[in-house]
Amino acid sequence: MANEQAWGLLNLANLPVWLSVLLGTIALDLAIYFQHRIFHAVPWLWRLHRMHHADLEFDVTTGLRFHPLEIVLSMAIKITVVVALGAPAIAVLIFEVILNATSMFNHGNVRLPQGLEQKLRRLVVTPDMHRVHHSIVPEETNSNFGFNLPWWDRFFGTYRDKPAAGHIGMVIGIEDFREPRDLRLDQMLIQPFRSTYRRP
Repeated sequence: MANEQAWGLLNLANLPVWLSVLLGTIALDLAIYFQHRIFHAVPWLWRLHRMHHADLEFDVTTGLRFHPLEIVLSMAIKITVVVALGAPAIAVLIFEVILNATSMFNHGNVRLPQGLEQKLRRLVVTPDMHRVHHSIVPEETNSNFGFNLPWWDRFFGTYRDKPAAGHIGMVIGIEDFREPRDLRLDQMLIQPFRSTYRRP
């Protein structure tokens, strides 16, 4: 609809389609980076997002673990950005496919050879890079917000190379939600309405 009505910045710029697709995909990734930061900074949004961080393991399922209300709110934010940006439909499709694929990858419990990992993290968020974000230490939780592109964290000063305790010694999760009962589905769904946890 935004394309048909010529809404949004990219439609006003009258760019070639390939450039609109490229810029739209990159701009959507930047928007998700800022959305992620906001979900950590605003207390009531953190209550929704902390379900994702309460996972005591770091694996591909962590990349799927989001509260239903966070998913709905995230969709509303993305739709707003798509309309304001005037991103072509193909850019939105490409972005969503990449976002879901990289979320599975960077939450994967995999160890890449160190040399490859350091080179790869210049182009994409790697599991080692994102794992730091799931640390129990607040300063580490509030770093490495990117999902796809690693550049935003470096540019905006939220990049952290590795956890202070190292990847083997790092504790994952949230301090106040570590009991087996806290990790049951029914408890995870009501977690946003529990006020026992302070925001990192």
